[in-house]
Amino acid sequence: MTVTATENNGAGDAVEQLVEGPPAEDAPPFSLELSQDQKDIRDWVHGFAENVVRPAAAEWDEREETPWPIIQEAAKIGLYGFEGIAQFFADPSGLQLPIVNEELFWGDAGIGMSIMGTTLAVAAIFGQGTPEQMGEWIPQCFGTPDDPKVAAFCSSEPNAGSDVSAIRTTAKYDEAKDEWVINGQKAWATNGGIANVHVVIASVDRELGARGHAAFIIPPGTKGCEQGAKVKKHGLRASHTADVHLDDCRVPGSCLLGGKEKLDERLARAREGKRTGGQAAMQTFEASRPVVGAQAVGIARAAYEYALEYAKERVQFGRPIIENQAIAFTLANMKMEIDAARLLVWRASWMGRNGVPFENAEGSMSKLKAGEVAVWVTERAMQILGGNGYTREFPVERMHRDAKIYDIFEGTAEIQRLVISRAISGMHIR
Repeated sequence: MTVTATENNGAGDAVEQLVEGPPAEDAPPFSLELSQDQKDIRDWVHGFAENVVRPAAAEWDEREETPWPIIQEAAKIGLYGFEGIAQFFADPSGLQLPIVNEELFWGDAGIGMSIMGTTLAVAAIFGQGTPEQMGEWIPQCFGTPDDPKVAAFCSSEPNAGSDVSAIRTTAKYDEAKDEWVINGQKAWATNGGIANVHVVIASVDRELGARGHAAFIIPPGTKGCEQGAKVKKHGLRASHTADVHLDDCRVPGSCLLGGKEKLDERLARAREGKRTGGQAAMQTFEASRPVVGAQAVGIARAAYEYALEYAKERVQFGRPIIENQAIAFTLANMKMEIDAARLLVWRASWMGRNGVPFENAEGSMSKLKAGEVAVWVTERAMQILGGNGYTREFPVERMHRDAKIYDIFEGTAEIQRLVISRAISGMHIR
């Protein structure tokens, strides 16, 4: 059963579990052996991906529309909803969420993003909100099985992609009304404009750059929050992406994630030149990068498995093409790279869940490696299929289009290398 916003007891219990997490002394050791519960959930999601998602993938890719019927199917079985996501987030090993994402995106990345795109907004609320805000807003991100909703995380802008400090959207506090007035334009927002709940990153003090940013909830039906142009994309076409316009958009003071007292303390430290504990947008991205890496691993695995079976069955010059070393060795490398990427994802996911610092930018490593592997593996799969791989009659063409964004969004490959190089050197690499 999906918890709604009015069912505060269930929501409160789940939020408490999420906030507390495992005590440091009780954190599970990192292990590659999955528990039976993890295996059961993996197989359950795989079955949904195989039987529901894959058969519909080509249709929704061509339609370039949000697959609401499939989102509803996911909601009805508990895969999409507050309780399910809370269970995945709360896994003390940190592995359940990446496992679920890998299996779902193995089915199809566009539909997978339509189902999992909401979790980016949820991650922002979870990472920066108070327990009360989590209990109120996270359930509203999902709606109910009979009336599913989606949520959007709005950070990027037309002139602020990798450079988060260039955000121009502003939030001004109206003390008399205890309201924030938000103005600006967001770009490339997954579920932007169609979301029930938008989480918006805005500047409250431009002189402080990225340290002057804060995250705000835009409640359903708020005036001044409207969808702009819908983006027609190369891949992930079943996932809705659009600009979001914010025109004198007024939200209650309680919609500032973390609360005003916490914000004022952070701004005061920033003005004194002290450390502020992270940027609003970057905190969300750092938490989500291993999960995004898991999505890329799922795409790569799907392309590898399809190419492997094709190579066993495709006969040229009187024998299956897999008997040629050029093909067999390529497939061996594909498998090796996928497994290496998964290991980086799992390590970063475990570290993030158990409070182990990313001293060498392990979160960025996992996303960078997995994204590049997805692009490379899907391209090799197309090559193995030859001319067939270049047509829409075979799924690897769609997989290759879907994979490319993993080199770009939530930090380009170049930005990830910048983050890693700074972490390992201790120097401000430019």
